[in-house]
Amino acid sequence: MFDKILIANRGEVAVRIVRTARRLGIKTAIVYSEADRDSLAVDMADEAVFIGPSPAAQSYLVIDKIVDAARQTGSQAIHPGFGFLSEKAEFADRLLAEKITFIGPNPHAIRAMGDKIESKKAAAAAGVSCVPGFIGEISGVDHAVQISEEIGYPVMIKASAGGGGKGIRVAFNRKDVEEGFPAVRAEAKGAFGDDRIFIEKFVTAPRHIEIQVMGDKHGNVVHLFERECSIQRRNQKVIEEAPSPLLDEKTRMAMGEQACALARAVQYDSAGTVEFVASGADKSFYFLEMNTRLQVEHPVSEMITGLDLVEQMIRVAAGEPLKFKQKDLKIKGWAIESRIYAEDPYRNFLPSIGRLRAYQAPAEGKTGDVTLRNETGVREGDEISMFYDPMIAKLITHAPTRIAAIDAQAAALDNFLIDGIADNIPFLGAVMEEKDFRKGDFTTAYIKDHFPEGFQGVPPTAQQEKLLIAAAAIARCFTARRARTISGQVNGAAEGWQKDWVVILDKVHHDTSVDLDDAGANVSIDGKKYRIDTAARPGARIISGAFEGKPFSVKIKTAPGGYTLRHRGVTVLAQVATPRGAELHKKIPEKVKADTSKLIVSPMPGLVISVDVKPGQDVKSGEGVAVVEAMKMQNIIRAERDGVIATVHVAAGASVAADEVMIELS
Repeated sequence: MFDKILIANRGEVAVRIVRTARRLGIKTAIVYSEADRDSLAVDMADEAVFIGPSPAAQSYLVIDKIVDAARQTGSQAIHPGFGFLSEKAEFADRLLAEKITFIGPNPHAIRAMGDKIESKKAAAAAGVSCVPGFIGEISGVDHAVQISEEIGYPVMIKASAGGGGKGIRVAFNRKDVEEGFPAVRAEAKGAFGDDRIFIEKFVTAPRHIEIQVMGDKHGNVVHLFERECSIQRRNQKVIEEAPSPLLDEKTRMAMGEQACALARAVQYDSAGTVEFVASGADKSFYFLEMNTRLQVEHPVSEMITGLDLVEQMIRVAAGEPLKFKQKDLKIKGWAIESRIYAEDPYRNFLPSIGRLRAYQAPAEGKTGDVTLRNETGVREGDEISMFYDPMIAKLITHAPTRIAAIDAQAAALDNFLIDGIADNIPFLGAVMEEKDFRKGDFTTAYIKDHFPEGFQGVPPTAQQEKLLIAAAAIARCFTARRARTISGQVNGAAEGWQKDWVVILDKVHHDTSVDLDDAGANVSIDGKKYRIDTAARPGARIISGAFEGKPFSVKIKTAPGGYTLRHRGVTVLAQVATPRGAELHKKIPEKVKADTSKLIVSPMPGLVISVDVKPGQDVKSGEGVAVVEAMKMQNIIRAERDGVIATVHVAAGASVAADEVMIELS
C-alpha cells in the first residue's frame, strides 16, 4: 500500500479522496491554483503545492506541473479525481515513464474507451448494443448537416473527447446543426484540447442509465449495478439515483453483463462507468460511452452496495485483487443524489459566482433507517469562481425504499442554507415533490416537459400557503417581541402590536393572529386556527419544527417589508404589516416596469468569445448574436425580438458582468 498519494484535482472530489486516504492511513498531498489557495481541500491535505494561475489550462491541466508536485512531495501515486487529467492517456503514459502509479485504468483502456468514436467500435466488437450514428471524422458544418439528414432528426452532436455534459448539442433541424456544430467544436477544443466531433441518433423518450464497473489487475471485473441519471439540464446530470426505477432484474442483468464484457475487452482495471440510453417504452438500451474514471455520482452506488469506490481504486492501483465476486454484491435500499450548483434555476440555470455569505448544510449521519451524506469542497465565506464547474455540493440520502429516500432528500434540501449567490435548491426541492418523478415516470427531457417556459418555481399548495403565512407572522412576532426588550426600539406600542398582523402573499391580505408560547405558537389565519411547534428564535435563517403535527423546515430571509421564504421548490415574498400598515399598503400604486426589450444583456458573468452582429444588421427573434463562455460552457446569446442592431458595446475577448448590456436594438 502507498504511504502518500498526490491528488491532482480540487473541490469536493479532492476532499472525498482525502477522507478515504486518511481512513486507510495514507498521507495526502494536493496541488492548487491561485483561485483555490484557501480552499477546504488544501486545508485538509497533509501537504499542498501551488501550480499556477486560476485557469485550468495553466494549472490543473499542465502535466509537467503535476509530475513535479509528485516529485516534490515524495508521492508514490496520483489520484486524478474526475475531469481535468483523469481521462488523458498521455498523463497515464507519463506517470508510467516516471514510475509513479496512476490511480485509474491503464493507458490502453483510457485510449480505447476515452475516445467516443473508438469506444463505439470497441463496444460493437464486444457485442454491446450501439446507437445508430456516424462514426468517423466530420470535416465541417456542411458535412455535419449531410450526416444529420441521413441519420434523421433529432440527432446528438457530441465531442469525441467530451464528458461532464460539455460538448453536446441536440439538433432538431438543419439550423440547429449549423449553429450547434461550431459551438460544440469550440467547446471541445477549449475544454478537452480535441475538436473531433461525432453525430448519432437521439433516442426519443430516452432514459440515461449507467452501469458502475470495477476491475483489477488480475482480470477480475464486476459491476455495481446501475444508476439512473435522467434528470439533466444542458445535458449535465443534476439528480441521480440507484437503482433505477425503470429496470427489472432481467434488464439489469443484461446491461451489467454487457458493461462487464466491454470492460474485459479493453482489460479494464479500475473504477469506470458504461453509459447507456434506454427506452422507457420497451426497456431496449444502447451503448453511449464509457467514462474511464470515477464519476461525480458514484456515492449512490456506494450507498446501495456498502463499498468505498475510492478505496477500491487505491487498492487496485496498489496491485491488490478485488476481494468480492459478482455473486457477493447485492442492492441494499435506495439512494438519491442532488447536485447543488451555484446557478440560477429561474434564469435557465445560468451560473452564479460570488462569495458564500452563508453555507449551512444539514447534519450528516444516520437517523433511523435514513442515512444522509454531504460531499462538498466549500465552507462559509469561500468564493465560487468563474474558472471551474459551479457545483457546490452533492447531497445524498439513503433509505429502505425509493419514496423514503426522496422524502429524506426533500427534507434535507429544506435544511440546506446558501446565501450570497444563486443556487438550484428550489428546483431540486420542486422535483422531489413532483408526481411523475415520484412515480419514476420521466425521461431526459424532464425539465423541458415539466417546465416548458423554464423553471419559475411552483405555486404553494393550500397547506404550504398556511405554513408560509404562519412562519412569516411568527418571524415578525419574534422580532417585535425582541424589540420591546431593547431601549428606544419601541415607542410605547401596545401588546396587540406583537400579536395581530396582516400577511400579504401574492397581493392577497391574510388577517393573522399569533399567540407565542415556549414551544411555538397558536396561529389564527383568516379565522382558522393552526398549531406550529418550533424552537426557532429571532434571527433564525431556517424555521424548523412541526406544523399541524407534520415536520417542516422553511428558509427565511429578511426582505423589504417582510420575508422571502423557501419550502419544497416554493419561493414567496411575504410582506408582514400591522392592520393599519396593511390599509396604507393597499393605497400604494404598483410600479410600472421599465421597457428593456431593446437591450440584449449577458445573463451571466463570463468571457465574450464572439460577437456575430454589427450595427445596422437585421436580426430575428431567437437568432444568435454573441457567444459568452462561463464556467467551461459556451452560451449562445440570442435576440429576444425582431429588430435592427443599433449599438454593440462589447467585443470578443472582453469580460462581462451578469445583466451587462452587450447590444442595443434600435
